[in-house]
Amino acid sequence: MGLLLFNSLQEGLGYAILALGVYITFRILNMPDLTVDGSFGLGMAVSIVLTVTGHPFLALVIACIAGAAAGCFTGLLQTKVRIHPILAGILTMNGLYTVNLIITGGKSNVSSAVAVSLFNLLQDATGLSRDLCKIIIPFILCVIVVAVLAVFFKTRKGLAIRATGDNEDMVRSSSINADAYKCAGLAIGNACVALSGAVIGQSMSFFDVGYGSGMVVVGLASVIIGETIMGKHGVTVGLTSAVVGSCLYRMFIAAALKVDLFPAYSLKLISAVIVIIALAIPTIQKKIGGHRRKGGASKC
Repeated sequence: MGLLLFNSLQEGLGYAILALGVYITFRILNMPDLTVDGSFGLGMAVSIVLTVTGHPFLALVIACIAGAAAGCFTGLLQTKVRIHPILAGILTMNGLYTVNLIITGGKSNVSSAVAVSLFNLLQDATGLSRDLCKIIIPFILCVIVVAVLAVFFKTRKGLAIRATGDNEDMVRSSSINADAYKCAGLAIGNACVALSGAVIGQSMSFFDVGYGSGMVVVGLASVIIGETIMGKHGVTVGLTSAVVGSCLYRMFIAAALKVDLFPAYSLKLISAVIVIIALAIPTIQKKIGGHRRKGGASKC
């Protein structure tokens, strides 16, 4: 049980930054963004290539910039070309598949096992085990990202992005450039996703061109589970709940796979079922509350 919790925390914190990016696009901007699958792989590809060349710290920075560029491109497709948000995300995601192969020199798999990553540097500096380092680095990054985003979304520009997601027509009537803030929100969200890919890439010491597939479901599951547990109480709590949801999601996945009822290849099906259950919980709670109110009214 202890090993299951440790491994779940290890993976959950790595994917928590992905969940933060999905929270920004899904909750703050109030739009589905399928760019996530491509920008995660983009961050992973950039990170592995730069780590192999001896730049593990720079890899995180460039991955964020690349992810932001991908999100901005999706935003331009939506705002300037007037392509539907879902289709715009799909187009960018498909295009990034080729971009990722270009970054890796046409290789669908790249290993950085012999290169020095952030985890190797921390392990050598502190003498801690590599498994413990895989928790410490993602945890530190999660704290930094949550703190920065919580402060940013309370600034004027951050509030403008939030307002664009809440009521785009009102924002436009106030002479605010809603298109620019929509692109900015998508850029920030995908920068977080790419950063998560960069961290996971260095943690696993490899890149696979198909690894980003289904990451939008992982992010959505983390956000929804976190909100179900902690509720919706503002941006700061929402960002924190995404991190908590990511760890719980990984715990649910690990527990489901540990039971012999499910084979290892059923991971995506289990993920889909978890998302469906998490999405259904608020509806079930409302129906139960409605029945209770009706029952109380009939007694009166």
